[in-house]
Order: sequence, then C-alpha cells, then structure tokens
Amino acid sequence: MRKPSSWSDSNRNIVTRPVPKQGRIGLLAGGGDFPIIFAKSIQQRGYEVTCIGIREEASLELKQFCTEFHWAGISKIGRMIRLFHRSGISHIVMAGKLTKSRIFAPRRLLHFLPDWRTLHLWYTYLKQDKKDDTLLLAVIQEFARDNFQFDSALDYCPELLVKQGCLTRKQPTPSQMEDILFGWKIAKEMGRLDIGQSVIVKEKATLAIEAIEGTDRAIQRAGEFCPSGNFTVVKVEKPQQDRRFDVPTIGVNTIETIHQAGGKVLAIESNKTIILNEPEVVQLADQLGLCVVAIDEKQITERMEEEAQQ
Repeated sequence: MRKPSSWSDSNRNIVTRPVPKQGRIGLLAGGGDFPIIFAKSIQQRGYEVTCIGIREEASLELKQFCTEFHWAGISKIGRMIRLFHRSGISHIVMAGKLTKSRIFAPRRLLHFLPDWRTLHLWYTYLKQDKKDDTLLLAVIQEFARDNFQFDSALDYCPELLVKQGCLTRKQPTPSQMEDILFGWKIAKEMGRLDIGQSVIVKEKATLAIEAIEGTDRAIQRAGEFCPSGNFTVVKVEKPQQDRRFDVPTIGVNTIETIHQAGGKVLAIESNKTIILNEPEVVQLADQLGLCVVAIDEKQITERMEEEAQQ
C-alpha cells in the first residue's frame, strides 16, 4: 500500500531503515565511472546488484557486475519501480551523472514520453523550482510511495571518500592557496543556493561557476575565458548535502579536463568528496604537473583567521 505523499521543507528527510549487511541492492545508474566502481565494489562484498541503467547515460559495462540489468528512460519512473518490485528490492543506491540540460530539450514531452508516475512527480513536487536537490529528492519521494528506501553509496563504500592532505608531489603556492580560500567561500555559497559545487578562479577573480552544465563544462568554459591558464578549480560539498545523491566526485576525467583547459590546481573537500580510482588520479596529476589538495573546513577557517590578523 502506498504511503500518503506530501512535499515541503519540513518533510524532506524521509525516515530510513538501517542498510542491509547482505542481500540484493538496487542500483539506479547514470553516466560516468562511479556506478561501475560502486557495482564492482559491492559485488565483491557479497551483495547481489539489480541495476537499472538510465538510457543515454549509463554504461553497458555495468552489466558484468550485476545479477540483473535493465534499461529505462529517464522519464520512466513507473518502469523503474515495477522492475525493482519484481526483483524484491527494498534498498536502492543512486549513482552517476545525469545530463540535466536534457529536461529542457525542445518538444521534451514528445521526446521523453513520460509515464504517469513521472508526470505525478513533475507536477506534484516540482512546482516551486527544479533545482538539483529538488529534482532528486522528488525521485526519492516518488519511490518512497512504494516503500523503497534510497541509501548513500557511502553507507556501503565509505573508503571512496578522499582523506585530508596534498595528494600530489606539487603543493599549492601561496598565491594558489589564496585562490583556494577565495574560491572556497564562493563555492560554499553557490552550494547553499543549490546552483553547483564547483568554482574556477584565478588571481581572486571568478572565471566560471558550475551550474546545470556540470563540472567539466564549467572548467572548459574557464579555459576559454582564460587562455593563459594557471587557474584553480575548487569543488566542495554543499552545506545541506544529502549524501543519497550528488556527492561531489572527481576522477581521471576531471584531471584530464583541467589539464586540457589550462588549469593547475584542484582543491577538494576532504572526507566529503568521492575520488574514483585514486591511485590513477594521483599518478596522472603528477605526470601532468597538476596539484590536487584535499582540505577541510577547519583548515579553511584557520587560514582565513590568519589572513584577517595580518
């Protein structure tokens, strides 16, 4: 029996049950390496994975790490729910990128042909805005009507979070550290407004802010605006971050994009950012002469206090 449904800031936190220690887990997979790494890792832990890959986003490579694999269009929430029901799933993890700009495609209703559960989600929960958190929480709320629970991937694989410290041989210079401090404040404010998690800066000037296009496109745009390069990318967790979705994530592609655009520094938030294939990320960054540093809020606060006293 479905639960009564409502939506407001007061009930955004859905009551959750403890994550299962074994058994079958549902994976709702978008694009990128994250869903593949998660599925492989959790399979090695003894879980069986039933995966629904979002068409035009997820990789077929996922199939080899799953007991069951199905495709579903991004606007087929009803199909996703039915497939998970048939597999006896109760806990689901959401992982991977979604190309959010697709929701504004011309003639989107004809292109996506949403089912009635997607239409219910759209017209029930998204009246006020369509920000990232609102969209993804709406998905969770629609699934909750059928008693599904979404867990964070980090409940199962906490080792994916990056530890504090400079990961590369290159350390940030004093001027680069100033840019990190400058960008950190902006990135946190952008996160609070649920606009994006990343900001690109140089000499305390903001080159680009991540919005619907995603981190890689924002970095590329910064490179176009700053042909001389040598800029700094700052990526942080949103102050109100819900770890069931949209946890800040970097991987080899992030390093390649920064290098191609002319950037020199990547600053991420330690213990709050997922780093995929960390040894490969660090090795590539060292080869390309980039600095990757993981910092926490305490370090940032201390640095800001030091600057204020000078």
